[in-house]
Amino acid sequence: MYDLIIKGGQVIDPENGINDSRDVAVNDGLIAAVGHDIPAEHGRQVARVHGHYVTPGLIDIHMHAYGGYRGWVFPDAHVLPNGVTTVLDTGGAGWKKFEDFKDTVIAESITRVLALINIVGAGMEGAVEQDVSEMDPVPCADMISRYPEHVVGSKTAHFNGPGWEAVDGAVEAARRSGAIAMIDFAPKPNRSYRDLLLKKLSPGDIHTHLYAQHIPLLDQRGRVNDYVREARDKGILFDLGHGGGSFWFRIAVPAIEQGFLPDTVSTDFHKYSALMPNASMTTTMSKCLNMGMTLEDVVMRSTRNPARAIRRPELGTLSIGAEADVAVLELEYGEFGFVDSGLARMRGDRRLRCLLTVRAGKVVWDLNGLTRPDWDKAGNYIRAE
Repeated sequence: MYDLIIKGGQVIDPENGINDSRDVAVNDGLIAAVGHDIPAEHGRQVARVHGHYVTPGLIDIHMHAYGGYRGWVFPDAHVLPNGVTTVLDTGGAGWKKFEDFKDTVIAESITRVLALINIVGAGMEGAVEQDVSEMDPVPCADMISRYPEHVVGSKTAHFNGPGWEAVDGAVEAARRSGAIAMIDFAPKPNRSYRDLLLKKLSPGDIHTHLYAQHIPLLDQRGRVNDYVREARDKGILFDLGHGGGSFWFRIAVPAIEQGFLPDTVSTDFHKYSALMPNASMTTTMSKCLNMGMTLEDVVMRSTRNPARAIRRPELGTLSIGAEADVAVLELEYGEFGFVDSGLARMRGDRRLRCLLTVRAGKVVWDLNGLTRPDWDKAGNYIRAE
């Protein structure tokens, strides 16, 4: 017997090269089988999802689950209904506060919460992010190394000074700890985007907010800059990082038309980006679909690619024996509209919605009660987990 069978869906698992009608069976918190015609009577619970898509649990490598003035949100209620089973908090905590983050959020979440340590020791707390005396790579690297089960690297963001102190500190912390750095960057006269990509970052490091208006992704002719493509060839990764102010259709659409897709799709989700721009994971993925990306591309950039980017290749897959993180997505067709960070609208004809989320083998979101018995056939039922 299996604990759960997700039956009849179109499985998209880029890690294993699957895009086909398959059943997925879960047992003891792990993926137990992926195949054709697994008998329904072998499941203690059965979710019939014909006509829908079954993917690995989505991985959002840019959201805010901790830290001060930026409007962080406790992840479970915001991400599990969108099929997200793993999030990466991007620098809410610096080395001074990471252990509090670990005890108050990471330990209390159903969602798998990983972290980048802010190069600013105090973390993402407003004015202190401009204090270069807080940018010490040594304790930052020590904290990354101390908690490898939770921490994947370093982060810098929001630094408005003229120099490279924040970038250099984050990169040094990453190199000292054998980890990656994620960079939220604003060009200044003395620090160019070109130099960031080609001189400061190493293969595997991530630039987030790829389609922000302050990033010179496009040249004056509207073409993707050659040095950006050179950086990708070098191994630098580019993350979408939607957010409240960092995703603009007028930049994203021509870049995607020229084949410059994000390596990873992420939300930069916080209490502000959750509202007008609606930077939820499924909505951000839907925007990508309506800008011309294929569903398989979008799923790959929301599962396999982010797992590899954060050096967690065991995630983002439905491989047998993997922890059973699964999303069931409905692709709706109709007349829809989507808003970017500049509050401009793009019309679209397709939209993703999450019907079912499984985290470590447990159903944690079930929009239509697909795994539950009908009330009038359930007898004298009580709440059961």
